[in-house]
Amino acid sequence: MAEFVRALALAELSPGQCVEVSVAGKAVALYNVGGTVYATSNTCIHRGGPLGQGSLDGPAVLCPWHAWSWDVTTGENTANPELRIATYPVKVEDGQVLVQVG
Repeated sequence: MAEFVRALALAELSPGQCVEVSVAGKAVALYNVGGTVYATSNTCIHRGGPLGQGSLDGPAVLCPWHAWSWDVTTGENTANPELRIATYPVKVEDGQVLVQVG
């Protein structure tokens, strides 16, 4: 099983914010939804938009390129739950956000 890898300090990700990071060479988007951190692939499966540059509304991120919306807690598309982006396990230890991408 893959290890959890440091992505960033929790202080760098305020509630309601999303950000792009690289975790073990993989492009990941992190989201702070009401104090809980979630991680998904940074790539929208529609046309490859950078989800970490999108806007977060509750648990839904809106892709900045074509406005496709994804539930960051499940990876499901908000209009069609059969479409999914990858999600990754997250834990916070000692003020650091750790993500397991492998």
